[in-house]
Amino acid sequence: MSSTDLSIQLTGLELETPTILAAGVLGTTGASLKRMTGEGAGAVVTKSIGSEPKEGHPNPTMLKLDCGFLNAMGLPNPSYRDFRKELSIASEGGVPVIASVFGAHPDEFVEIIIGLKGASAYELNVSCPHASGYGTVVGTDPVLVEEITRAAKRTTDVPVWVKLTPNVTDIVEIGEAASRGGADAVVAINTVRGMAIDIHSGYPILGNLYGGLSGPAVRPVAVKCVYDLYKALDIPVIGVGGIGSWQDAVEMMMAGASAVQVGSAVHDNVNIFSEITSGLSAYLKANDHCLDDIIGLAHRKVEP
Repeated sequence: MSSTDLSIQLTGLELETPTILAAGVLGTTGASLKRMTGEGAGAVVTKSIGSEPKEGHPNPTMLKLDCGFLNAMGLPNPSYRDFRKELSIASEGGVPVIASVFGAHPDEFVEIIIGLKGASAYELNVSCPHASGYGTVVGTDPVLVEEITRAAKRTTDVPVWVKLTPNVTDIVEIGEAASRGGADAVVAINTVRGMAIDIHSGYPILGNLYGGLSGPAVRPVAVKCVYDLYKALDIPVIGVGGIGSWQDAVEMMMAGASAVQVGSAVHDNVNIFSEITSGLSAYLKANDHCLDDIIGLAHRKVEP
């Protein structure tokens, strides 16, 4: 591999760059996902899709803060039956399309995966912090995470990724459960539970009262989670949380991420993927590194 080669093999998928559009960001339609492939994303993840149509929480569902975003969308989606055509359109972008799926139990995950055939991989959302009965509700139970992952692996031949919640005492315990269930990779982290209150009225601002914090404020949390998971697991860790520059991507990879997902930063800059890849490429060249040299580098510095 040359120092500026950013192509990677990730759980058997070929990516031209290690940057991936995170779930829930411009992932509602096939056209918007396809657009991100043209902006330099090495892969894209859809919005989380369930078994039945879901409107989500009442507005306001998103709040911009000085340090990021609070959102409580509530997993709105048209169901897998009406999302199939969008998955097909997204696939025209020429990069792996990962379908994010959510459910309350193993059988529901299996139903959705079967109904959304054609994805390059499936990302199991067991980590959304603000949807009753889903996400964190199941993702904080290691037994259930293992059962869901195992059921998903038995259902499909393509890779299965498990997106983990930081809203637990020990994320490694949940990551190990996913690994035992056969996960091909874990994705860390989803948003961190948060809340905002209007000081003029005294009312909570979000329609759901609380939501998930993303953006720069959560990056140190994500870096720590990725560092701990890389140390404990033998499967790839995909880092996500507050990445908005190539420097952030390098830091996350040094913590142990094989690839990075970008979410909130896309809100203000759709060129973020090309900016990260060009900066990462220049950094590797300037330091005579290849990608493998920086993945997990912080571990080798501490424990040579």
